[in-house]
Amino acid sequence: MINPNIPLVELHRHLDGNIHPETIWDLAQKHGIALPASSLDELVPMTQIIEQTSDLMAFLEKLEYGVSVLADLQACRRVAFENLRDAKAQGIDYIELRFSPYYMAKAHNLDMAGVVEAVIDGVQAGIQQYGVQAKLIGILSRTFGADICMQELQALLAHKDSIVALDLAGDELNFPAPMFVEHFNKGRDAGWQITVHAGEADGPESIWNAIKLLGATRIGHAIAATRDPELMSYMAKNRIAVESCPTSNFHTSTVKELEKHPLPLFLENEILVSISTDDPAVSNIDLPHEYEVAHKVLGMTAEQLSRLQENAIKSAFMTESERQALWNKKG
Repeated sequence: MINPNIPLVELHRHLDGNIHPETIWDLAQKHGIALPASSLDELVPMTQIIEQTSDLMAFLEKLEYGVSVLADLQACRRVAFENLRDAKAQGIDYIELRFSPYYMAKAHNLDMAGVVEAVIDGVQAGIQQYGVQAKLIGILSRTFGADICMQELQALLAHKDSIVALDLAGDELNFPAPMFVEHFNKGRDAGWQITVHAGEADGPESIWNAIKLLGATRIGHAIAATRDPELMSYMAKNRIAVESCPTSNFHTSTVKELEKHPLPLFLENEILVSISTDDPAVSNIDLPHEYEVAHKVLGMTAEQLSRLQENAIKSAFMTESERQALWNKKG
């Protein structure tokens, strides 16, 4: 149900949450890293969601296998490069990939600025190889506290011209937005756009804080917005976009029943919502799959799906001339 006449764009994909089991196994063998599996077949169910998890933090545990094998900067570069290969295979024309330098560095104590450089290099190589347009979003991993996030920020700022936006991800409930105001002030001063994970594990106030305190113009997930009509209206009026990831929201138990996902509700309320995959290797999905979910499970029409595609282009972190060039390329 993807409209071939509209560029296919994805705005919310964690490149460090899209490390395939085959890559995890290969890097583990290469670097002599022990895994709790004796074969690739045994490893697969450990790294992917088989059924709904209890909550966001349980879901995030699945990502640990991928980052555990990032033993050197070349491994980080490889993972970034393979994300462009995946985007090409899925028919994506433009993708925004996000990553956390600390999360990728922590298992083997890698230099965070080096991780940022390796990711940039891998993405650029992938762009050249596969012809997919891509931009990078830097993540601050709130789960590890404000001090670590400041170190992450400095690593990202060392390569600020290669980063388009700043994000906040991780344990939303225990590390709320007010802890990171200084970080995001610095991010905006650097000229970056702002997107924030909010309304996934916490309530509407978390989304308000992401907008009002951190300066977010896009919100990752935003499920809790549906509990606050005033917030929904504000987001529509001020064009605060939503990066919606239906299967991921089901896997994290943010929505208990996939059939009741609020994606259609966002669209009905004139919110600039689009579809993304979040951590596709962990959820064992791709972007076309999410459009199928929107159509077959959520009952969205071809016209509505086309609007979702258009919304992704409208809310992408690109200039108007880049937006026009993307349309021209498809035409």
